[in-house]
Amino acid sequence: MREYFVDLHIHIGRNQLGRPVKITGAHTLTLEHIMVEARERKGIDMVGVIDCHCPTVLKEIETCIRNGQASELKEGGIQFGSTTLILGSEIEIYDENCKGPIHVLCYFPGLETMKQFSHWLKGKVTNPELSSQRFYGSAKQLQYKVKQLHGLFIPAHVFTPFKSLYGKGVRYSLTEVFDKQLIDAVELGLSSDTTMADTISELHSYTYVTNSDAHSLAKIGREYQKMRLSYPNFYGLEMALKSTKNASIIANYGMNPKLGKYYSTVCKHCSNPLNGTQCSHCGSKQWIKGVRDRIMEIATPSTKIPERPPYIHQVPLEYIPGIGKKTYEKLLFHFDTEMNVIHYVEEEELKRVVGETLADSIIRLRKGDLVVKSGGGGSYGKIT
Repeated sequence: MREYFVDLHIHIGRNQLGRPVKITGAHTLTLEHIMVEARERKGIDMVGVIDCHCPTVLKEIETCIRNGQASELKEGGIQFGSTTLILGSEIEIYDENCKGPIHVLCYFPGLETMKQFSHWLKGKVTNPELSSQRFYGSAKQLQYKVKQLHGLFIPAHVFTPFKSLYGKGVRYSLTEVFDKQLIDAVELGLSSDTTMADTISELHSYTYVTNSDAHSLAKIGREYQKMRLSYPNFYGLEMALKSTKNASIIANYGMNPKLGKYYSTVCKHCSNPLNGTQCSHCGSKQWIKGVRDRIMEIATPSTKIPERPPYIHQVPLEYIPGIGKKTYEKLLFHFDTEMNVIHYVEEEELKRVVGETLADSIIRLRKGDLVVKSGGGGSYGKIT
């Protein structure tokens, strides 16, 4: 058994033809660059790329296998050097039971099952070459298909105000839309953590995952988890989500919810924080409801809080004041990957390379001991 760092929500910005996949994704966010960044710079052992249903992306993966750059694992996943690619797809649901659009993540064991899913999707989305497409069918229909293909089904960033389960999709309960038995885990998103989510009792039976939702290379590993696995493949991931004896999540690492851009309720027009029913700055009565307030609205108090892995508040190195591009590259030159710097390098070694002040900041980051200013309305919070 070994410990592995896992980030299961990474977008592709452009395919091998240079055409958009995730339109808001960076041009440099290609499959090849993702795998190099994860392996050689971030130190992530397993990545979920959630645009693998796109036919052009599937062809690129097949080309990598034919060229010897990658190999398909018997127990699921595609091996790129020391990092495993899990084939995923992000889909937008908005059926007759939804109060707003909901993003979900679907993962499949291998190329054959992902090809079957991709073919099935063609008649149910407008453009299968693009990410996060609206699915013309019911939420349960999608769940049943994922399970038929032995896949994993995970609602994405479940509290964000737009395009999420609790943000817009349902009034109070996931059972309004989903078959609760066919959910394998719940992705928390940047503006929430374990403690906040566990105020909703219907979530107590699910494993929580924390992922980056990366739209650029730099954001890979912004949130992630550490898993104990016999080997980083699809089967190992499935067992970890079930928290078995031989596989489990042993820690979630995520940004302090206050750093998320939808943590606080703010004025829709000027982003002034909520203070009463009317904005004191511009007079508007329209608000973007923050994750904190939405969770309080639907919380269902319970005395039985499940035992969970620790949730450690962290940020990427680039968030630390004083760590610019040159200092970041210096750290990677000496210590190989960002995960090494954040988790393993001794404090005295850090001091020798970047000095006492920055070394102290990195150690505080490691412990989750950072002071933050809350974000909201689309603006991220800040480390002060």
